Amino acid sequence: MSFGEFSEEQLHRYARHIVMPEVGGTGQRRLLESRVLVVGAGGLGAPLLMYLAAAGVGTLGVVDNDRVELSNLQRQIIHATERIGVAKTESARAAIEAINPGVEVRCHTERLEHGNAPAIVAAYDLVCDGSDNFPTRYLVNDACHLAGKPLVSAAMMRFDGQLTTFPGGGAGPCYRCLFPDRPPDGMVPSCAEAGIFGAIAGVMGTLQTAEVIKELLGLGDRLVGTLLIYDALAARFHHVAYERDPGCALCGDAPTIRDLSGHAGESGA
Repeated sequence: MSFGEFSEEQLHRYARHIVMPEVGGTGQRRLLESRVLVVGAGGLGAPLLMYLAAAGVGTLGVVDNDRVELSNLQRQIIHATERIGVAKTESARAAIEAINPGVEVRCHTERLEHGNAPAIVAAYDLVCDGSDNFPTRYLVNDACHLAGKPLVSAAMMRFDGQLTTFPGGGAGPCYRCLFPDRPPDGMVPSCAEAGIFGAIAGVMGTLQTAEVIKELLGLGDRLVGTLLIYDALAARFHHVAYERDPGCALCGDAPTIRDLSGHAGESGA
């Protein structure tokens, strides 16, 4: 790819990517043309959105229906004290534009539901799940699989985090292969109840970003079929292998989930 296809500003901004043989001008152009949806502008979505914008991912969609609260600022570094009370999507847009005004930000200031998820997911090349509740995780997983969109999913609690990639469509594996059934309400405490070590969000969000960029550029080893677990107290990473479950209701040999109607009445991020 000719460097003439970049503006002078882009050549300077993305110089540290372009000089890398694994990325180069071709890879950077691919990032500029990519569309990534981030579900949740909270602890995971904050570093994820900032680094995707800095990397030059051309279009970023943000789904979140919440507003910035003071307690968010302990870990959600995309927001700021002066934006308390502002919709998280708009707060994220302001931070992204300050980092890289060349990125298009699409704000979906609404709850992700079975009715709007197909259209929202269809508009993007790849989806990142940074949500903090099980209804959303299952909804995002199902929507991405049915739409054939790759999904990079992360989660965290207290001092621990986990990360994996689901290829979307085809033979799986998917989130339901790992966790076939949603835990009963109240069994798993929320971050508000159990707490969260703020820096965990930065670790897992940036790891998630690295996997997104690798997926977009086709670099390195994918986390498909591998669950990466981070234990901050022990300062250790663990890898757990998993496979497609032939009995999976979504991606198994005889799937029973063929649309999102089973999520009717639920609301997500």
